[in-house]
Amino acid sequence: MTNGGLLRLQRPRVGHIQFLNCLPLYWGLMRSGALLDIDLRKDSPDRLSTALVAGELDIGPISLVEYLRSAEDLLLLPDLAVGSDGPVHSVNLVSTVPPTDLDGRRVALGSTSRTGVLLARMLLADRYGVTPQYLTCPADLGAMLRVADGAVLIGDVALRALSEAPLAGLHVTDLGDAWKSWTGMPMVFAVWAVRREFAMAYPGQVKDVHEAFVRSREVSLAELDDLAVAAARWEPFEASTLARYFRILDFSLGPRQVAGLCEFARRAAELGKAPPLPAGGPAFVFET
Repeated sequence: MTNGGLLRLQRPRVGHIQFLNCLPLYWGLMRSGALLDIDLRKDSPDRLSTALVAGELDIGPISLVEYLRSAEDLLLLPDLAVGSDGPVHSVNLVSTVPPTDLDGRRVALGSTSRTGVLLARMLLADRYGVTPQYLTCPADLGAMLRVADGAVLIGDVALRALSEAPLAGLHVTDLGDAWKSWTGMPMVFAVWAVRREFAMAYPGQVKDVHEAFVRSREVSLAELDDLAVAAARWEPFEASTLARYFRILDFSLGPRQVAGLCEFARRAAELGKAPPLPAGGPAFVFET
């Protein structure tokens, strides 16, 4: 057996997004002891997506856009995602004018979520009928609005902007809500995937990791108020704000969510931003 094989048999390398929106998928892992069985690697969404595609992770969250671009090498874990069926609160366009007035104006794109950025571009072009000038910036609202009239924010900084930006007279467009109003479908921002070769070689480990995450989610959803209180100790949000936020997020990937995923994939393919999905839809590592 090769050294690489010995390493693989120890613990699967599993990604962990360090955003509040993923906390309910990971909080229960600490309670169950499952962390002892995996090599958990924490990072930002874009770097974790890159690591999974590059083979530096075996299993992990991946931006929907990056999954679509690498679907030949990946299999989805069933019933695990981060999305929304309406407002999401943490994927926002903040602007000095309404979105319909952004034609020809500059819009700064934060670099932490490729799916959120593409969703913003889709909505601005096809729902609001505008063609802004885009530039990429670090996700700092003040700095972004010093060089642009709009800013696409993802994650915790977007959640803060949801309450702070209106006080400064800024417009906040929740992109999850805008997608639902536009298409009538849920929006999936990230999925959990496994590299095909790892799934073929170690199906038992993949099943164990999947079951650990599903259990973690169920524990967290049953104890959301306790989770919110715990998170509020180290986050700049009140427990009531976090509890409300966790409750609007959708961590499932059932038929409705898959339909929303496929609709986003169709639009992304039309724009040339990702290859089209096969006619049968995304490939799962196993059925539940």
